[in-house]
Order: sequence, then structure tokens, then C-alpha cells
Amino acid sequence: MYIPKNLRINDLTSLHMFVADYGFAVITTADLTASHLPLLLKADEGELGTLYGHMARANQHWKIADGQSVLTVFSGPHGYISPTWYESSPAVPTWNHAAVHVKGTVTLTDDETTLSILNDTIAKYEPSLLSSETHGHDGFIPPDYKLKLAKAIVGFKVKIDSIEGKNKLGQHRSLADQKGVLAGLSESSRLDDQALLAYTKLYYQQHE
Repeated sequence: MYIPKNLRINDLTSLHMFVADYGFAVITTADLTASHLPLLLKADEGELGTLYGHMARANQHWKIADGQSVLTVFSGPHGYISPTWYESSPAVPTWNHAAVHVKGTVTLTDDETTLSILNDTIAKYEPSLLSSETHGHDGFIPPDYKLKLAKAIVGFKVKIDSIEGKNKLGQHRSLADQKGVLAGLSESSRLDDQALLAYTKLYYQQHE
């Protein structure tokens, strides 16, 4: 990924936080096959962390990926930026965005680990489904049904060999231009623009 020095996410903690927040990723193998999947990060496993996920057994991509190096792309908020929002001129339209790229090697997981991946994914996105208080002793999804699900999926992990990230948020522009971008995004009704607005505001606050 092309990353100018002033746009690079330099610290591993921030990269890991991004992956955790924007966990729906694209995994691509050398033959250019790609799968869109939710992935979980275990930041303390390995030097740079390890990703865990699963795909449908019917998806032949797991056979291609097993033992191979893959590129995994995590995309954050993004949106069109009008040059009319800047105080300075002349200027051209651009597209602000944030992304993290991970490279690593795929290893398939055993049945027990695959079931654990399934549980951990539910625990992250809807933990109440696992609650015995809300849904009885076995939670919303009975153990026998989970075992049935586990047979229809293939679990895998990706040991991270390299990770890099980019925040292209106009941080190199003047304060007036930055304020203009925030004002322009705030007037948009597009959900992507609102997500980019919130992300950009938080970035600016953290880097004041």
C-alpha cells in the first residue's frame, strides 16, 4: 500500500485497535481469489498478533489459502472531499480514507478451535446470545446446533508477518482547511460521510 510518511499509522497499538474496530475484512490469496469475512485479533499471540476467522466449508477458498501467504485488507471510513470545502485554493477533489493491510500465513484450525472462533465472534458482536440468564442454560444457540454449524464451516488463523496502516484525513492541510472538511462532511446525509466525520474528529482530537 502506498503510504506517505505523514499518513502512516506508526504504532502497533493503533493498528491493532483499527483491526479490532473494523474487523470485516477482505482476504486475498496469490491467485487473486478474495473472501469477505469477519476476523478476530488476538493481539498478544505472536510478535505482531494473530487473526482468527472462519468461512463456509462450501467456499473452496480455504483449500487455496491453507498454508499460503495472504493479504488481508481492513477498510475504515471513507468519503469524497470537495475542493470547495477548503479555504485555500486552487485545490482538487480527493477521497479521504483509512485502511490497514495485514500479510501473514494461513493455518487451518481443529474442530475445537473452530468452535471457539464461532463463540468468540458471537461474544464480540452479540454477547447476549451466549447469556444463560437471558436465554437459559445453553444460551440462544444450543450446543448441539453449534456443533452442527461447526461442521459446515472451516476455521483458520493468520499469523501476522507484517502490518501497516494509513490515515488519509487531510491532516497535512491547514487548520482552516481541516475545519472546512469537517463542516462539509457534517452537511452530508450519507452514512459513509457521517462515519468519516466521526473518525476524523476523533483523530484530530487525539493529535492536537
